[in-house]
Amino acid sequence: MVFSDDVMREKLPHDVYKSLVKTIAEGKTIDPSIAGVVATAMKDWAIEKGATHYTHWFQPLTGVTAEKHDAFISPVGGNKVVMEFSGKELIKGESDASSFPSGGLRATFEARGYTAWDPASYAFVKGKTLYVPTAYCSYTGEALDTKTPLLRSMDAISKQALRIIRLFGDNTTKRVNTTVGAEQEYFLIDRKIYEKRRDLLYCGRTLFGASAPKGQELEDHYFGPLKSRISKFMCELDEELWKLGINAKTKHNEAAPAQHELAPIFITTNLAVDQNLLIMETMKRVAQENGLKCLLHEKPFEGINGSGKHNNWSLSTDTGKNLLDPGKTPEENAQFLLFLAAVVKAVDEYAALMRVSVAHAGNDHRLGAAEAPPAIVSMFLGEELEAVIDSIVEGTAYKANKVGMMDLGVPTVPVFRKDTTDRNRTSPFAFTGNKFEFRMLGSSQNVALPNIVINTAVAEELMLFADRLDKVESGAAFDKEVAAIIKETFRDHRRIIFRGNGYSEEWEKEAAERGLPNLKDSVSAYKCFDLPENVALFKSQGVMTDSEISARREIFFENYSKVINIEALTMLDMTIHDIIPAVNRYVKEICEGIVAKKQAGFPDIVASVEKSLAEQLSSLNRNTYRLIADLKNAETKAAAEVDFEKRAELYRDTVIPLMKRLRTTVDEMETLTDTEHWPFPTYGEMLFRI
Repeated sequence: MVFSDDVMREKLPHDVYKSLVKTIAEGKTIDPSIAGVVATAMKDWAIEKGATHYTHWFQPLTGVTAEKHDAFISPVGGNKVVMEFSGKELIKGESDASSFPSGGLRATFEARGYTAWDPASYAFVKGKTLYVPTAYCSYTGEALDTKTPLLRSMDAISKQALRIIRLFGDNTTKRVNTTVGAEQEYFLIDRKIYEKRRDLLYCGRTLFGASAPKGQELEDHYFGPLKSRISKFMCELDEELWKLGINAKTKHNEAAPAQHELAPIFITTNLAVDQNLLIMETMKRVAQENGLKCLLHEKPFEGINGSGKHNNWSLSTDTGKNLLDPGKTPEENAQFLLFLAAVVKAVDEYAALMRVSVAHAGNDHRLGAAEAPPAIVSMFLGEELEAVIDSIVEGTAYKANKVGMMDLGVPTVPVFRKDTTDRNRTSPFAFTGNKFEFRMLGSSQNVALPNIVINTAVAEELMLFADRLDKVESGAAFDKEVAAIIKETFRDHRRIIFRGNGYSEEWEKEAAERGLPNLKDSVSAYKCFDLPENVALFKSQGVMTDSEISARREIFFENYSKVINIEALTMLDMTIHDIIPAVNRYVKEICEGIVAKKQAGFPDIVASVEKSLAEQLSSLNRNTYRLIADLKNAETKAAAEVDFEKRAELYRDTVIPLMKRLRTTVDEMETLTDTEHWPFPTYGEMLFRI
């Protein structure tokens, strides 16, 4: 269902196909003269697939995608129509630019916005519609989406990486691409149970819920056998994704009950971003068709693992060379070490910005717990590369450790070669052979911003390296300067490298001593987005303008406040209209039982347990009433704050603590209340009844 390279080769005239492929491969501007031919071929192919409409599919600053569907029909008189799709309609569309988040770039009366075709991302047919991936901007030209800065960042890193490899003698590569494989974690629960929980309906996570007797402590769900219902869902999901050109590769049960993971094969970054958004959308649809609900929130259930994404990032030339592949002798691979140094320096200098890129209200529940890395950004390189770096910085000879063979002592089990290093699950940014795994991303977020930040930061460091190398002659002087850059960089930025336990208190203290930022919540992180060095970075590489940076900062705070506001109002709604009445009915039933025993002539001691239970629940209910009043007042005050940054701070500092206290009280009441009286499905029902 994809207008792929093979389809284009078949459907397009040879010269048009070559021109379009060159545009995609080299990141060049498309020749407008071929747009009409491409549009007609695309339309004819889509109609063969059953399409009647087309849409410019874009990524506004909501975190999800948007689409407006137009029919191919065009009137020709006599109450007749023909099916048409022009080059102009392919290249440019128009959408309202005032109803999406704009951070002040657009006012309500300034409605015009444009969508522009991204030829580097394949069009596809879904349902009855041809989807054309597009960028999205305002009438005044500012990027109002995630794709536009992403494409700019990809161009920036390609430009600077080409400068480096040219200096090393590569004159054939025309473009360097960043590639990404975004692993996706998610929960599946029964849809009928889901529909009985208003917190899941409105917020995507449970705001109340006492722990079930069993959680993940037996570690039996992780990589465990797939239940038949889950296996059926996964098989259908794979087929639907393969139709859309998404190479879903790996699927398995994750650590928490009802939690699972899907991993695709890596692909060029803009395609990986588009495909991850399609993966999330398809998961939800296929789940619904199977009577399930897919939960993509970072922490849908308290007390068990949350969900994230693992963003596997690398650099490759259009000739197929991975620039982050150390080879068999990394200590002798100067080009690899230079690229590695650029990444190390980028992560160290822009650690706070990397933290911003994964900051949102949902991810605050997850970072630093169980499978999620801590909020402190650090890098794991492994024993071999760390030893190489140590030898470079200290000027000592590198002694390579011989890679051992793994012999399990069982004759029928093959002996195999071990990897050169172990893995570190607590590291936010870990080297895994020929790529880096950025593990801090939340499961619900668009992966564009983290990749924008990585691309831009690394491009900046490559530019600085290239500027230095341009000033020296080739030969011995060049080799000497390369060695100097590598040594200086590793010496000055080793503080970001850490291979220990990222969850430990000792690391938090050590990180502070190293001067690494520890931004524990999203509000603290957002304040770093427009620091002078970050603004200078985006502007230097042409990725974002002052106004685009300012707009995104405002949107970050606004979105955070809106999420917490919805959660607070949902808690109040559930507590007032369901939980308190249910507990009161149960207490009344207990009291009626006490009266009945007394009337039957039983001594008071016989009803003492019931009396104690009624007193406990009544006391908790009184406390709940007080917390409701406090939460209402705090929410009202926060919502009334005009300044968007102060509003977010109020939600963080006053509303969230009261929400936690209310949850603690209500969860305790749940443990004391008859199951038949409790108004919502319990954790046990949600996590284990599939």
